[in-house]
Amino acid sequence: MRDYKWLNEYCLNRFGSAAELEAHLPVPKTPAQLRKIGDDRYLSTMALRVFRAGLKHSLVDAKWPAFEEVFFKFDPEKVVLMSAEHLERLMQDARIIRHLGKLKSVPRNAQFVLDVAHEKGSFGAMIADWPVTDIVGLWTFLKKRGHQLGGLSAPRFLRMVGKDTFVPSYDVVAALNAQNIIDKVPSSQRDLALVQGVFNQWHEESGGRPMSQISMMLAYTVNH
Repeated sequence: MRDYKWLNEYCLNRFGSAAELEAHLPVPKTPAQLRKIGDDRYLSTMALRVFRAGLKHSLVDAKWPAFEEVFFKFDPEKVVLMSAEHLERLMQDARIIRHLGKLKSVPRNAQFVLDVAHEKGSFGAMIADWPVTDIVGLWTFLKKRGHQLGGLSAPRFLRMVGKDTFVPSYDVVAALNAQNIIDKVPSSQRDLALVQGVFNQWHEESGGRPMSQISMMLAYTVNH
């Protein structure tokens, strides 16, 4: 496995300068910023990620104002009280995406958000405090405690809210495969730990560069 220096030099050569490279990299939110995000916004983004899965993002995003309306602006205290009959009625609302399984996930995830808020003070506090050196542990936690947050949904949700995370996208997995680390999207605890270890190493070698930026830099090494 090559060290971070190779990755940095490759990306500098591709973009021509450090300033140009930095302009193409995501900037995660600080822990303080993550704590300030309300539980309703975390629930809204979680639901948005669930509905985006397998669908054209622009289609879902265009309908999101209607989702905000029918789900009480994603106030978890209100959403958690939505009955099965209420959700069945939403299946008749043409303004939203009528997928019963995904609709049912919203009040279930509202309960998840409330449970975490009760345990940690707020959902944002849990997200903010989780160490990036065990970000795959947070993926597992979201998948286990939340609903329809398996696969790439957990890391993509975290990226959407601004939590620093790498995302094992097609290009990132291809780049890791080129380094003989993994050859498929990591799903087993062994592979997750292996990839986390590699990112931790590059994170340390880079002087603390965010995981999301290292992830993007890896993607830039593929098919270019």
